[in-house]
Amino acid sequence: MKRFERFWSQGRHSKQAHRDLPEGTFEREMGRDGFDGPASHIYHPRPPTNWTSIDGPLKPRAFNLNMVEESANPFAVPTLLTSASLRIAYWQTSESMPHLVRDADGDELLFVHSGSMQFFCDYGHMEVDDGSYLVIPRGTMWRVETAGLLSVLLLSVAGDRFHEPTRGLLGRHALWDPGVLEYPKLNEQFRSQTDTPSSVLVRRREQLSTIHYDHNPLDAVGWKGDTVPVRLHVHDLLPINSHRYHLPPSVHATFECDAALVSTFVPRPFETDQTALKVPFFHNNDDIDEVIFYHAGNFFSRDAIETGCLTYHPSGLTHGPHPKALARMFEQPNDSTNEYAVMIDSREQLEVSTAALNDQIEIAGYDTSWRIDST
Repeated sequence: MKRFERFWSQGRHSKQAHRDLPEGTFEREMGRDGFDGPASHIYHPRPPTNWTSIDGPLKPRAFNLNMVEESANPFAVPTLLTSASLRIAYWQTSESMPHLVRDADGDELLFVHSGSMQFFCDYGHMEVDDGSYLVIPRGTMWRVETAGLLSVLLLSVAGDRFHEPTRGLLGRHALWDPGVLEYPKLNEQFRSQTDTPSSVLVRRREQLSTIHYDHNPLDAVGWKGDTVPVRLHVHDLLPINSHRYHLPPSVHATFECDAALVSTFVPRPFETDQTALKVPFFHNNDDIDEVIFYHAGNFFSRDAIETGCLTYHPSGLTHGPHPKALARMFEQPNDSTNEYAVMIDSREQLEVSTAALNDQIEIAGYDTSWRIDST
């Protein structure tokens, strides 16, 4: 989105965003189209998230997904956040699935937070461990077997598909090379499945139907094509860095669909230039709702958020680091970050489901945790 051909300024400001801030100021980016559109930078004498309270439904929220109840059926777990196209849920199970499932509405993107699973589908078998993404194309029949607790972040998109992000001048081998993708094989595990009567639970237009077979329908003897489930592990991601400038989080894009950009934060070196920001910059991206799932490590921009937690920052609010992180705005005690997290930037406004708004999983007081006196 192009705004104007001119560039205006007033008062004290930096010539370069995210570095060389005027003394005693905090930078806030007012941007459009995520971090890829027109933007202005406003410099404040106080952190722009230092509100005293918020009245009404618009507020940042946090959820402890470790408290979500177990279910062997991924289609039976409660939705946490939803939009016109997107559904975000969390699945925990210690049991193997008793039936197959098929999403006829759109692609599914799974992120395995903990545990491991044996994934069986139309195309074969694949082992999937913690830290793995799994993209499942629309209409694929699948099931999983697990020998222990399995915890999975579920993202589905109706009428759309997940694909590689646009890499631009970086080239298609940056961030992750397509060569690292794994796909199911018609291996011995697949061929040795029990051929018994089976059921397939199908989701279409938000309704569930069950298809019954007198045999196991995962019985392919061959296949070819490029509509195939693929696995990508966080250890195969190669983060983009700049030692002189704090890059926007969208440079860590991992997957994309029309409704959302999915990015992954993995360990990377901190900026070394003395005047470069070393924490995320404050921003208002009012075309975007921001969701972050915290997988592992120490989260340098957040306080009191544990692994297995999810935060939701809707458009209409300024997003930015917690007060304790601001003390390390220009100097970090370590040479690199130590965090693994999944960020979902939704281009559609998300709604918090009733299932998410309960005392068991919602973290109380998160909306006021940016107050300076709260530290």
